[in-house]
Amino acid sequence: MAARTDSFLGERYRRIVKRRGKLKALVAVARSILVIIWHLLADPTAQYFDLGPGYHADRVNKDKRIRTYVRQLEALGLTVTLTSAA
Repeated sequence: MAARTDSFLGERYRRIVKRRGKLKALVAVARSILVIIWHLLADPTAQYFDLGPGYHADRVNKDKRIRTYVRQLEALGLTVTLTSAA
């Protein structure tokens, strides 16, 4: 049921299901839940904080992505000129 929530685990499911399919995504999220539970039980002082559904999107560095795409295009033999959109 975590796959249907608006949480970090729900977003993890949606990201994996695009690449791997529904069953593998469910198993991956179930494993993530088991790892979280294990850490909570192993350390009595540990607490779980949900990172939120936008965790991965917030961590993406826009400039780094631009540099990566420019390098990939140049490796294909293209010349890249960047101009900002409106």
